[in-house]
Amino acid sequence: MPTITFDTHKFIRRLREASISEEQAEAIAEAFREANLEADIATRTDLRELEYRLIIKLGTMIVVAIGIVVYACKIALICSKCCSLHAASNGAMWP
Repeated sequence: MPTITFDTHKFIRRLREASISEEQAEAIAEAFREANLEADIATRTDLRELEYRLIIKLGTMIVVAIGIVVYACKIALICSKCCSLHAASNGAMWP
């Protein structure tokens, strides 16, 4: 799990410059560090991998959908030929 890395000494120094006591600054820095360890953070790499997976899944869905449409068109063409042949042999008109 990715974590946010930061310079705790710099963090504490900035808090001290804002007139926060050393003890409070260290407690805030520790709380911040612990909160970041518990956070579920997505990195740019995580997002890029997710994007690639979604593109692959979407592409697969499109290919499958095109295949279904082509298959349905072939079935419709076969049925229309079959119906016209059947109608011609029976002398009846099929819609």
